[in-house]
Amino acid sequence: MPSGLIALLDDVAGIAKMAAASLDDVAGAASKAGSKAAGVVIDDTAVTPNYVMGLSPERELPIIWKIARGSLRNKLLFLLPAALLLSAFAPWLLPPLLMLGGAFLCFEAVEKIVEAISGGHDEATEAAATLSSAELEKQKVSGAIRTDFILSGEIMAIALGEVAGVPIWEQAVILVVVAILITAGVYGVVGFIVKMDDIGLHLAKRSSAGAQAMGRGLVKAMPVLMSVLGVVGTAAMLWVGGGLIVHGLHEFHWDLVPGAIHHVAEGAAHAVPAIGGAVEWIVNAAGSALVGAVIGGIIVAALHLVPSKKH
Repeated sequence: MPSGLIALLDDVAGIAKMAAASLDDVAGAASKAGSKAAGVVIDDTAVTPNYVMGLSPERELPIIWKIARGSLRNKLLFLLPAALLLSAFAPWLLPPLLMLGGAFLCFEAVEKIVEAISGGHDEATEAAATLSSAELEKQKVSGAIRTDFILSGEIMAIALGEVAGVPIWEQAVILVVVAILITAGVYGVVGFIVKMDDIGLHLAKRSSAGAQAMGRGLVKAMPVLMSVLGVVGTAAMLWVGGGLIVHGLHEFHWDLVPGAIHHVAEGAAHAVPAIGGAVEWIVNAAGSALVGAVIGGIIVAALHLVPSKKH
């Protein structure tokens, strides 16, 4: 009997070790999958603060909480089941879907650049001026959740692409972990960003000279940070969107563009071996961004410039 108990305990210990190893694998895969979606996450973080600008300060955090709940609902109730069904029954659809998503990101990025250069007129802002505060809040939350659905779809698709070779249950756990951690991270950072000026004003009223200086610095940094986030977000969209297209071309064995980028990146890395890895990554990212800019420019031209010539 004791020997049987010892054998049972050995089996339990073995199962526990296997479970712990599986959890380690899940954590590692979730981290890798999440890092691959970094460009979309940066853009999500850069875009969301715009939805609470111009609203009452006391409503900023409740609105962000509403958007965060909507984002998690998007990921867990809609996108996660769709991703698992895709993985189980039509994995061949993932590369073209990722390429389409990448093309959309490139289009969004180039359109932002064109609007910034041309000083485009924002009709939505004028329409919002006629709404009550409650109606405006509802409209902004709905708009943010719709935008988040697109960005979350890209995040989940990129994450799925990284874990497509593991068992379906492990894919589900990894995607849940990615969804929760990215949502918490994005909206935690967004919450800090939108309250940064309030934190700065509070510190500026303290008696300590150091706290006052920090407070004034936070207030002054707010518009600069928003501008930097906008630029970084746009660059990230081009890099990630172009990268998805380049990777898709490679998957379909259309290697002219992917091969050219890889060749240039390897050559640059060999030229400066001391920092070869970093240089190779930068060149690959720049090449992907260039592809993204070209694809995005073509789509913007097709949707905006060509129709305008008919009038």
